[in-house]
Amino acid sequence: MRIKILLTIVLLTSAITNIYAQEVEGNLNIHTFADNREYARSNRFSQTIFGVRFSPEVGLLLDSTHRIRVGFNALHEFGSSKFTDKIDPVVYYQYVKQNWNFNMGVFPRREYLSDFPRAVLTDTLNYYRPNVEGMLLKFENENWKQLLFIDWTSRQTATARENFIFGLSGRYKKDMFFISHYAMMLHDAGPAINIPGDHIRDNGALVAKIGLDFGHKTFLDSLTFNTGGLMSFERERSVGGWRTPKGILLEMFAEYHRFGITNSFYKGEAHHIMYGDQFYTAKTYNRLDLSWRPKIYKGIEGQFTLSFHFLDGVVDSQQAFAIRYNISGSKSLKKSNAN
Repeated sequence: MRIKILLTIVLLTSAITNIYAQEVEGNLNIHTFADNREYARSNRFSQTIFGVRFSPEVGLLLDSTHRIRVGFNALHEFGSSKFTDKIDPVVYYQYVKQNWNFNMGVFPRREYLSDFPRAVLTDTLNYYRPNVEGMLLKFENENWKQLLFIDWTSRQTATARENFIFGLSGRYKKDMFFISHYAMMLHDAGPAINIPGDHIRDNGALVAKIGLDFGHKTFLDSLTFNTGGLMSFERERSVGGWRTPKGILLEMFAEYHRFGITNSFYKGEAHHIMYGDQFYTAKTYNRLDLSWRPKIYKGIEGQFTLSFHFLDGVVDSQQAFAIRYNISGSKSLKKSNAN
């Protein structure tokens, strides 16, 4: 079945190319990762995520505004007896004009949502849900950035629940000063066959920040400070009202010659954010990241991060290393007018 799907994609791409295409584009992304999470001391979920993702794409740039891409994203977890543990399709239309960007279909998450705070969208999604399945609209200029998206995470069947996420983010930056916001809401409805006592659930979070980005104004390559608030929202319809725990965030990031340090501190009420990081179920939490981004080769990115999680009177640790190889190219199909 998978071979038939890939052959269909190739044949369809070839047919469209012969009829319409002005330029053929290609992209190959290989993401190898090892993430060892030692969370037993705080009774969180310990695990080792170790594997590789292979994601090729081919596309048609019809003109300077319209683009179509097709491909797939395959996961192989090391130690698995399967050739691939999961294959996700990549099929989307993209509209890009001036400051506007619109995507519809199944498209990579990393390019658009990687800056969301972990409290709102956990970074585990990068390993196991690399694509957005839905729509995304982004506006960006020199000072402003605003993004809206909807991601359909589960289609309703007789036994499967209906789930989708909608969210937004934005940022305004002027010189060193910036303000930003991030929000997400999960709509969790039941399966087509009703479950007695089951109710529609809504679960989401909002983060608002204000800060200073010193950029290259110090001897460091990067230096940023920000503070803000985290609020989550949760309810079961027809059962009770909204629960809205709140807290304060303090964050700092500095980098020098590809060596970085990030400290994120939270103080407030405990949260239950279904797509958020599990550490924000604590009332006081501090995360310290020590990172290194080695310069490997053109098109190859590497990053090693040693993380310490301080909460509930204990310290958990995490070691993550990843290499990402990305190569892209294009070829015009327009015929030359020269004789």
